[in-house]
Amino acid sequence: MTSADATASVAVAGVLVLMLVLVWVLVGQRRTRRELARSREMHDELLARLALLERPAITQAPASTVEFVITDVGETPDAGETGARRATPATRIEGRLFADIVARETVVKAASWSHGLRHALSAENRNRLRFEMTRETKRSTRQRKADVKEALRQYYARERGDVA
Repeated sequence: MTSADATASVAVAGVLVLMLVLVWVLVGQRRTRRELARSREMHDELLARLALLERPAITQAPASTVEFVITDVGETPDAGETGARRATPATRIEGRLFADIVARETVVKAASWSHGLRHALSAENRNRLRFEMTRETKRSTRQRKADVKEALRQYYARERGDVA
């Protein structure tokens, strides 16, 4: 094999490698464009859903208010009388809004509970509790010793007949 043949085969191999790299880059670029288009579609869908959620779902009459008037104290009301003036009943809300309200309340309760638990189990709080428990234990021990001393003093005073 001559050097010209070797150079030609190296050049052909280089061109093939370059073509493979070019094809690989083009395929990757096409895939990236498809994923970008899909993510833009998902973004638009999510914005549309968010707009639906932020829009007031129901238009209902003013919230029903119950006004209590105390007229008699200690007497039971008649069977037909409730002691309150009632407004019109509230309108029903749709299922999606109800589920959304329940989910939000659950998330808020879980977040506040976890915050409280995290605060209660913090190192600073544990050290403060340990200090307070030690201080309270020492105080109760001193109080118990003083009580025992006072009880013995009264007992011995009665034994001697000093106390009436």
